[in-house]
Amino acid sequence: MKHIAFIVVLMLSFMADVVAQNRQHSVIITEGIIVDGDTLPHVRISEVRCMARRAFKTRRAQERYTKLVRNVRKALPYARMAAVRLKAIEDTLNTFSRSKERDEYMKKAEKQLFAEFEKPLKHLTVSQGRILIKLIDRETGNTSFELIKSLRGRFSAFLWQGVARLFGSNLKSEYDAEGDDKAIEHIVHAIDSGAYDDIPL
Repeated sequence: MKHIAFIVVLMLSFMADVVAQNRQHSVIITEGIIVDGDTLPHVRISEVRCMARRAFKTRRAQERYTKLVRNVRKALPYARMAAVRLKAIEDTLNTFSRSKERDEYMKKAEKQLFAEFEKPLKHLTVSQGRILIKLIDRETGNTSFELIKSLRGRFSAFLWQGVARLFGSNLKSEYDAEGDDKAIEHIVHAIDSGAYDDIPL
């Protein structure tokens, strides 16, 4: 028994030394708030979303949802890349003072975008294309129609809207996270948290 007590005391003293050494070498500085005269540490943590596991009434409903997950996973990266590219284009356009310079830059940028995205976007299904249009609005705050109109003019926007209509899509589609697109919003947050990686594209 004495031997066990000695070992425990030895371990505790060793741990105390380790803690003391760590205290000497590491300093943590946090914000503080005063509550009832006491100063308390105030640490900001990232938002944590808790999502319930989805329950499906039928196998068909589950299959439809799985298909929606697959479509969102396919379209979301393109929507986010589009948002980054458009922000870069807008920032560059703001550096030009003459409309001729802006037009020349836009032609060059459009050519680069087509070269980069034309081939992969051709492989999207009609459903994925519709979701992409919605997600572009989510990521940029503007519908695809508004983006085309601001970058290429009203005529181009109406022209592409006509093409989209032929395929059952609408470039004026707005994203409604609390309404029609609630399921897509749930899936986007789940994807960002690392869920659905097991569902193949």
